[in-house]
Amino acid sequence: MILNRATDYAFRAVLYLSLLPAGQVVEGKTISEDERIPMRFVLKILRTLSQAGIVRSHRGVKGGYSLARPPAEITMLDVIEAMEGPVRLNRCLISPEECNKRFTSKCPVHRALYAAQQALRDQFRRYNFEMLAAPLRQPGAPAAPPSGSPPDKLPTGSGPSAGRP
Repeated sequence: MILNRATDYAFRAVLYLSLLPAGQVVEGKTISEDERIPMRFVLKILRTLSQAGIVRSHRGVKGGYSLARPPAEITMLDVIEAMEGPVRLNRCLISPEECNKRFTSKCPVHRALYAAQQALRDQFRRYNFEMLAAPLRQPGAPAAPPSGSPPDKLPTGSGPSAGRP
């Protein structure tokens, strides 16, 4: 499973908004420039995230975008599903009719794929954007959920203060 580029950009946009004070509105152009995401993608991504209830769109002269919920309530799974739809490892997990052998109720591969899919969903659900933003706010802060073993380092250089003195 490879997440598409739009999902990667969506992660970056939500992380960017997570680093702002609650309720702060920022223009799409600012996100595009600061996160180096092409403007045409930013607007499409923000519209999709807005439809999913992750981002709020503000109209008018001082319009732009803000998070629709606190960063702690937005998970990586929320963003993935907003951008790509439900996480599915195989078509037989979508519907038993998708199995051309009609064997899903007894198939050991189906059961293994289902378990792997649930584990992947659970893992993406464990990471919320408050957690992901923490090390960017305070260097050295843990980015890990209460248990588990995340990567040693998270990418740096993201967010409103990246690259600024």
